[in-house]
Amino acid sequence: MNAMHVSGRRWHGPMVLAGLLVLATSTPTLAQAPAKKGTVEHVKVHGAALDGNLQGESPDRDVFIYLPPSYATNRNQRYPVVYLLHGYSLTAERWMDFTKMSDAADKHIADGTLKEMILVSPDGYTKHGGSMWSSSPTIGDWETYVAEDLVGYVDKNYRTLAARESRGLAGHSMGGYGTLRIGMKRPDVFVAMYPMSSCCLIDANLTGGNRGRGAGPGAAPAGVRAGQPPAANAAATATGAPAAPPAAAAPAAPPVAAAPGQTAQGPGRGPAGAGPGAGPGQGPGRGAGAGAGRGGRGGGFGDVQSGLAAAWAPNPKNPPNFFDTPTKDGEPQPLVIAKFAANSPFAMLPQYVTNLKKYKAIKLDCGEQDTLFGQNKQLVDWMDNLGIPHVWETYQGDHTSRVVERIDQSVLPFFSTNLAFTAPKKK
Repeated sequence: MNAMHVSGRRWHGPMVLAGLLVLATSTPTLAQAPAKKGTVEHVKVHGAALDGNLQGESPDRDVFIYLPPSYATNRNQRYPVVYLLHGYSLTAERWMDFTKMSDAADKHIADGTLKEMILVSPDGYTKHGGSMWSSSPTIGDWETYVAEDLVGYVDKNYRTLAARESRGLAGHSMGGYGTLRIGMKRPDVFVAMYPMSSCCLIDANLTGGNRGRGAGPGAAPAGVRAGQPPAANAAATATGAPAAPPAAAAPAAPPVAAAPGQTAQGPGRGPAGAGPGAGPGQGPGRGAGAGAGRGGRGGGFGDVQSGLAAAWAPNPKNPPNFFDTPTKDGEPQPLVIAKFAANSPFAMLPQYVTNLKKYKAIKLDCGEQDTLFGQNKQLVDWMDNLGIPHVWETYQGDHTSRVVERIDQSVLPFFSTNLAFTAPKKK
């Protein structure tokens, strides 16, 4: 409630009090109307691009759609759309609950600091914890699902501004990786993108660990013992189990060391961490790895190696999983390791420089205490070298500690500034 100060007058005790009582009984109460809120719809969106995937994932995906306050009453208005991709082990429902993005949008729209837009969060949870927002015959074509099936559904069923100038793409961790991967390839669909604390950017063994270049190409990443077969290190890194003892002359691990936000102490912020999939701590995803999401889905990192392999090393002739892994019978598989490396944004970036320069705005961020900080900083340096315009922002925090705040204070305002809120003029 606002306080009012009146200056230059004297109070005259009982007479003034009596006057106030008269005003109180004779003047109608001018109560402030509560701010209007948006609504969230839960729909199923079929993905033709996911039909027939070998893993048996349903092509009918849960999608949560935030509609701004004026959507229900202003029937003539059309809105830009932001697509927000969740991280590994989460579902779209838990992502919505965790980020509180609809509350943030309502708050800023009410105070006039955010323009009204539609927010869309699809569910990329799979048998192995996450689609990596990638494309393979094993899991289906998630890139096309997001950029075509989902965008097409939203444009058909909601009052959108159906042009690239009015579409944005963002995501956190695995969702940040998906934002980069899809964004690189589809500047025809999106005009602005915001990857947050992206995972899986490069094989950490090539960078001397997640924090930076470290000791050089031969250094093992944080949480991984040098000289250990990839599968063993992947399990330790993903689940928070202790790393296995070193084995003689075995190769360093493939890109799984860069997987979604895990450390040697566990995903997120370690065993007592908060946030999605952060072990037995507080907040969404608490639990011992099996996940505590609704319906028992989400929250575990124990199957990340299989999730990466299904996305990046599919093999239709290798049932029942239909993918290959970086080790077989304890021996490294160079071809599979090469497939993992080929899916690194570091490998992909030079191929899509022209596409990335078509974006109106690109912003990236990462917490300085995030185990993935070094990789994200190196990606930004690489973008600088290639002349790709972007904004890079760092903050004090780890992989999950400030996701809610970043969406509230940085992600939504970024799109409010950079998307078009009127239809483009016809040429």
